[in-house]
Amino acid sequence: MTRNDIAFPDILDVAALRSKCDFIASAHADYPDNMRQALLALFKKVNTAGRERARELLFEDGSGLKCAERISWLQDQLIRTLHDFVLYHVFNAIHAPLNERLAVTAVGGYGRGTLAPGSDIDLLFLLPPKPAAWSNAAIEFMLYILWDLGFKVGHATRSIDDSIRLSRSDMTIRTAILEARYICGSQSLMDELMVRFDKEIVRNTGPEFIVAKLAERDERHRKAGDTRYLVEPNVKEGKGGLRDLHTLFWIAKYFYRVKDSADLVKLGVLSRQEYKLFQKSDDFLWAVRCHMHFLTGKAEERLHFDIQREIAEALGYHDHPGLSAVERFMKHYFLVAKNVGDLTRIFCAALEEQQAKDAPGLTAVLSRFAKRNRKIAGTIDFVEDGGRITLADPQVFKRDPVNLLRFFHVADITGLEFHPDALKQVTRSLRLITPQLREDEEANRLFLSILTSRRNPELILRRMNEAGVLGRFIPEFGKIVSMMQFNMYHHYTVDEHLLRTVSVLSRVEQGKEEEAHPLAVKLMPSIEDREALYVAVLLHDIAKGRPEDHSTAGAKVARKLCPRFGLSQKQTDTVCWLIEEHLTMSMVAQTRDLNDRKTIIDFAERVQSLDRLKMLLILTVCDIRAVGPGVWNGWKGQLLRTLYYETELLISGGFSEVSRKDRAKHASDLLFNALSDWPQKDRKAYTKLHYQPYLLSVPLEDQIRHAHFIRSADKAGQTLATMVRTHSFHAITEITILSPDHPRLLTVIAGACAAAGANIVDAQIFTTFDGRALDTILVTREFADDADETRRGGSIGKMIEDVLSGSKRLPEVIATRTKGRRRSKTFSVAPAVIISNTLSNKFTVIEVECLDRPGLLSEMTAVLSDLSLDIASAHITTFGEKVIDTFYVTDLVGQKITNENRHGNIVARLKAVMADEADEVRDRMPSGIIAPSVTTRSINAPKKAKAET
Repeated sequence: MTRNDIAFPDILDVAALRSKCDFIASAHADYPDNMRQALLALFKKVNTAGRERARELLFEDGSGLKCAERISWLQDQLIRTLHDFVLYHVFNAIHAPLNERLAVTAVGGYGRGTLAPGSDIDLLFLLPPKPAAWSNAAIEFMLYILWDLGFKVGHATRSIDDSIRLSRSDMTIRTAILEARYICGSQSLMDELMVRFDKEIVRNTGPEFIVAKLAERDERHRKAGDTRYLVEPNVKEGKGGLRDLHTLFWIAKYFYRVKDSADLVKLGVLSRQEYKLFQKSDDFLWAVRCHMHFLTGKAEERLHFDIQREIAEALGYHDHPGLSAVERFMKHYFLVAKNVGDLTRIFCAALEEQQAKDAPGLTAVLSRFAKRNRKIAGTIDFVEDGGRITLADPQVFKRDPVNLLRFFHVADITGLEFHPDALKQVTRSLRLITPQLREDEEANRLFLSILTSRRNPELILRRMNEAGVLGRFIPEFGKIVSMMQFNMYHHYTVDEHLLRTVSVLSRVEQGKEEEAHPLAVKLMPSIEDREALYVAVLLHDIAKGRPEDHSTAGAKVARKLCPRFGLSQKQTDTVCWLIEEHLTMSMVAQTRDLNDRKTIIDFAERVQSLDRLKMLLILTVCDIRAVGPGVWNGWKGQLLRTLYYETELLISGGFSEVSRKDRAKHASDLLFNALSDWPQKDRKAYTKLHYQPYLLSVPLEDQIRHAHFIRSADKAGQTLATMVRTHSFHAITEITILSPDHPRLLTVIAGACAAAGANIVDAQIFTTFDGRALDTILVTREFADDADETRRGGSIGKMIEDVLSGSKRLPEVIATRTKGRRRSKTFSVAPAVIISNTLSNKFTVIEVECLDRPGLLSEMTAVLSDLSLDIASAHITTFGEKVIDTFYVTDLVGQKITNENRHGNIVARLKAVMADEADEVRDRMPSGIIAPSVTTRSINAPKKAKAET
């Protein structure tokens, strides 16, 4: 609503400003250019000082609304003083007749009397029917001064007739005039506009305006991501942001014809408590927005990660156990955004009720007849109103609090939409959800039925969450409502993530995700206990934000909740196990060598049964899918499927008893037979090229392709050669490289890929008997079209060849790729190195965790090579800004690294790389395959590498 014109003398001394302007006018009367420059310098000085004072006061009193009002008031005084200066000293129009004078009005957000530090200034210059000759020139003078001051000015110059005519057809102009506020000039002109606007535009057009504004809001939400729980929200335009509150302002002013939002309480639209919530939400969002503008020096509306920490500090948040200051701030932000949603729903319910009352005689009768409440089978507490479920009478919840759950259950089984008035009553009845109701057997039965519904459980749970029921009925869930995690991996708040996880599970069960998740869809019908799975999916992250590990703490929470929900002891044990292990399958699939039998044996020992394996696979798929757009890809799906099938084979006792040597001999024979159209000499030569790991782990189809590839390169006399193939389902592109073997081969390839901008998800590197390496690297796909993606793969292959051949030096090409990029200071990941000799029977496993950056894999593998370590397998997995690298290594004679002093040296050298500190190893990084090596590699030590960056 329009703010009262309260003076803020601590922001600007208006009398002193006007006195200085008069002095400038007299001192430079004969020199208009000098006068203009002096005026501009004065205005710049007082504007800067006034805004700085507004910033100081924001830190002192913390009120965002007051800050916005102070800046708006400051802007008013500058425009009024400028207007009078132009009128009196530039155009000498002090004696101009009142009917020739123009009016300067504020519109848009500025019209409400609030202005953020970086916001546009929207002005309407209102002309009289017969404007003076100097009017346009005066407007132009004012605008140029404002522009030279650095303001972004949105402006229009119109007569009253033009304004009325345009507002009929243009809803944006109508909204702008609705908020118009007089600043200076002809008051009577402004008064006439508002009288005519109210009479000719507003009267009897309330429903039309409401429909337009709500449609505009829905489209804005769609563009902004259609959820209020994005972890980098748009404070102005996003769902639950300031613009949603502004929409309520506009509708209230237009439909209820009120001038102050406090009048909504008198009209019964909002309760006094809801109005206080309205004011608090408005003030908080303004505080965040003003701090953002001051901090960035521009009209920044998105609350990016890189400013969240500083905004939290500015607003006075501090670290608590389990939650950092920035996470506490963002939780408060999302709770406010939820409150805005609650207020919108309550407001819309009141609007609908008022419109029904205001309908004229016959229309009202017909409307009431058409929308007559209809009974719903099986209940006397709820009725259908035009396809929406509503309450049979206002005492439904008070009479039986279990109805707060039953309301949502009936909506689920009938498929009815929710009447906004009913949801308003739900929100106003939350105090009825007591410890007694939480323990009620029927209430918990209804909740479990909603959660495990075969229709759309996510929709009903979302409505329960928005109304506040879910967090009240399950207080542990209430603790994670609106909680964000300060990292780039998680796109949503914890409660939003959990609801989206339930949605994915429901779609898997209904067969709607068969294309993306064929194995999960295939397994779902065979799950013995779908209730336990659904409960585990909903609760798997419920203990986020606590000091202890959230998986362990979550299992404790589940052990308390499951019996309350009506689950048996066996079901409870299953749910607790799934929550405790919900990260295990993802971590094993992405950070361990799935060709190492010890990996499969260790994982199978943790899983123990096929049904648990199935449920864990499905939970893992749903969890990753619900993290955010772009996090799931086909390659992660392939890794999970591989781990599932290998573990299923072991648990079911299907592991082959045939010796490794015999299986390798059989694979070699299959390849020999597949090359039947080759000369006998070539068949023997190319079949004998490979060691056991290659023959046992590479599919026959790929072995045949590789044989043709190597043979073609040999005939062409190529030392280096590349081959490209795309995989649309796996969302990857495969690049196969043939080159001389070298201890630093993985270093060079990883560096070349980083230089080419390729995101590696896996690499297989095998040594042949004749001293060459046959490498297959897999990079994430960027183009939908195969032809475009094949060309991209070719350019990546060319970069790899150039670096391997020495025609390009690795440090230079990486430096070119990362030029201009500053290392992220927003996030900090404590560097960690863990060395284990128990995760594999053959290899020492080195696990590294740190902040990711371009070229990191190349630098790490260079260090490991310098330390005389032979990399047998490497797995690089990124979680937003964090990377977890796992290397399976031996010394140069194929033994594990057992010396403690050597362990210490490995840790120290890797931590130096992770911290991006100077290291002599990286200074000696080879430019290509021809660079001198520090160690001599044994040709009999085949290596295989997997990577994900």
